[in-house]
Amino acid sequence: MAWLKWLPWRFILSRAARSRGFLDPVALLARLHRFAQPSEVGEPIELLRAGAVFHARGLINSRVIQHNLDWVWPYWIERQFDPLDDAFIPRAFSLTHINLTHRNWTAVGWPDCSELPIVDPRGLLTPFLDSWSLDGWVYTADDRCLLPSRAHLATQELELEPVPALVTRSRQEGLSLVCRIQVGLRDGRPVCRMELTGRSDTDAWLVLALRPCNPEGISFIHQVALSRHRRAWLVDNRTRIDFSEPVERHLVSTYRNGDVHIHLADTGEQPAGRCEVGMATAAAMYRLQAGQPRQISAEVVLAGRRGAVRYPSWHQALDGHCRLDVPDARVRFLYDTAIRTLVLHSPGDVWPGPSTYRRFWFRDAAFIIHALLCAGLTARARRALDLFPGRQSARGYFLSQEGEWDSNGEALWIMDHYCRLTGQPPPRPWQRSIVRGGKWIVGKRIPEVPDSPHAGLLPAGFSAEHLGPNDYFYWDDFWGIAGLEAASRLCGHFDRAAGEEFARQADTFRRAVEKSLARTCSRLRRRAMPASPYRRLDSGAIGSLVRGYPLCQCAPDDPDLLGTVEYLLDECFVDAGFFQDMIHSGINAYLTLHVAQVLLRAGDRRYLRLMDRVAELASPTGQWPEAIHPRTLGGCMGDGQHVWAAAEWVLMVRNCFLREEDERLILCSGVPGRWLRPGATLRFGPAPTLFGPVSLTLVCQDHDSGSAGLDIRWQGRWHAEAPAIEIRLPGRPAVIPRPGENSIHLSGEDPP
Repeated sequence: MAWLKWLPWRFILSRAARSRGFLDPVALLARLHRFAQPSEVGEPIELLRAGAVFHARGLINSRVIQHNLDWVWPYWIERQFDPLDDAFIPRAFSLTHINLTHRNWTAVGWPDCSELPIVDPRGLLTPFLDSWSLDGWVYTADDRCLLPSRAHLATQELELEPVPALVTRSRQEGLSLVCRIQVGLRDGRPVCRMELTGRSDTDAWLVLALRPCNPEGISFIHQVALSRHRRAWLVDNRTRIDFSEPVERHLVSTYRNGDVHIHLADTGEQPAGRCEVGMATAAAMYRLQAGQPRQISAEVVLAGRRGAVRYPSWHQALDGHCRLDVPDARVRFLYDTAIRTLVLHSPGDVWPGPSTYRRFWFRDAAFIIHALLCAGLTARARRALDLFPGRQSARGYFLSQEGEWDSNGEALWIMDHYCRLTGQPPPRPWQRSIVRGGKWIVGKRIPEVPDSPHAGLLPAGFSAEHLGPNDYFYWDDFWGIAGLEAASRLCGHFDRAAGEEFARQADTFRRAVEKSLARTCSRLRRRAMPASPYRRLDSGAIGSLVRGYPLCQCAPDDPDLLGTVEYLLDECFVDAGFFQDMIHSGINAYLTLHVAQVLLRAGDRRYLRLMDRVAELASPTGQWPEAIHPRTLGGCMGDGQHVWAAAEWVLMVRNCFLREEDERLILCSGVPGRWLRPGATLRFGPAPTLFGPVSLTLVCQDHDSGSAGLDIRWQGRWHAEAPAIEIRLPGRPAVIPRPGENSIHLSGEDPP
């Protein structure tokens, strides 16, 4: 079939489109490409494929939802289609209807299980990726109905012990419903359990409803059948849902007959049903006596044959992790929740989300694995890193999607970070991959002649897609330099000549970037780093902060770095959160924390306001969507539970207690004064550092004890010699302990 590539496809496509009165797609794409720098890859095929699937779902939504608003829909639809709600979006010229205002959900799961059920803000359970859902209702004989997606009084919380469980409570007019969802092991297999507890002020029904939708929209159900013993559903002849008790009344409806909700008062019963359209709905009903609570449950097996996989317990998965104990319950809850989020989303590969982003990118993986390492979950991080060489092309390109020239730098940087944090040399299976990865960066750079603003940089590419159209992104270059420096250190263990060559190449690359930045600052007439040498300052400049965090390639007070931060704070923040105009069009928790990290490193106490704002923006279950709608404060972009954001929270808390700077260990530089209450004890550790794991304790003496002040103690298991240590509590002068000391007392008379 090789002859196919010689056919004039572009001519055929253009002629066919014009003959039918359509715009010429080839000419249109050519014009679109003029808005970006010429590059090898216009847009990664992975993104095009994902976007096509996303909007195909949105097209189905537009054909179904707006014509059936009497159905019971998920929370986002009930809000987004309500003309009196801040979430309302007019639909006139929108070909696709997608969730743009409440992209919020929370994953429940079990360590190392690849299935991640998600739960929306009102308790709607979607047990499998992009599947149908289960909901709970209370329906009374006098035709009242408690529907959580429509209820005005509803709360949700995440319980962390003994295993994570998500609890949603709804109530109205004498009716209440508690929905508790968690994953446990049954016969060695992960099982998702949905437990409903209903109460009514009159005789009623507790309803378990099967729904052909989820937090993204329609998800088809063609047939459902109740088992002979009335204790299970079989959905589409594939998935079994087991009930704790036999169903007392059972209804099924099809698209043509409307939602099963409008048939709850019907006297007949249907044990099974089939819908050719794919919009079958069903209700398993249980009697409620007035004033008496009743509890029923449903279970779905998530994965695997019995005994095929040995899943660790939550206790085993969290064993040895870096613990946090501070007086601020919210910060502590968000940290503990983020740790569990990292565990759930690293069953082998690491994923940046349980739903929309349940796939792999090197960019997200670098930050997520960094957080795993800093949290002491080194074995889990190592398992993910061992998969990196298998994702490398024959030319040495660490490929997650084409056109992203940052991936090699990120892969090498995090592999090096693992070795430095653990004090171990690179494993033998990594070594060939490291050399090939470094050589790819060297070979990918643009020649330094002829002279131009992008001479010596990496080519124009798509890179981090929220930075704008294809361009010569400094983000890529900073990661490229970091990758070469990492390759140099790693090769020092097994190939000294290669390590020295990578060090020389890193220096050459750095000089090219500095030359480009100098020209750019001259063009802008200010010290700052835009997204590329050809861009004005805009929200894409957020990517250039990587030079300061996490790569530390410049001094904390570098004028270009801090000039970029000041621009972003002045022009790109909404309500104390970084607002990314490009694609995300929302407040980004993880990018706000990038700015906070740069401020923390510079000793600028404004870091705390940003950190506090990110804590405020977390959902009641301790999660952040990728981008947050400034009015609804719901998710408006990406996955509803963004793991990169959880990783950044862990890293932010870690750096508040301890961080590395120029071969020194900096302690307490971000510990807020409000945590240092008389009588309080703060603990953090054991925390891996580049020098070895450290445990840190702060004891605030009570004024009545006669020894008011603060005791700071640290205990390290150093890889080699103990590092130089500085204590930099905010608002106090830096203190340098004497060599060999592992504690210090600060008097209460020191500046606050």
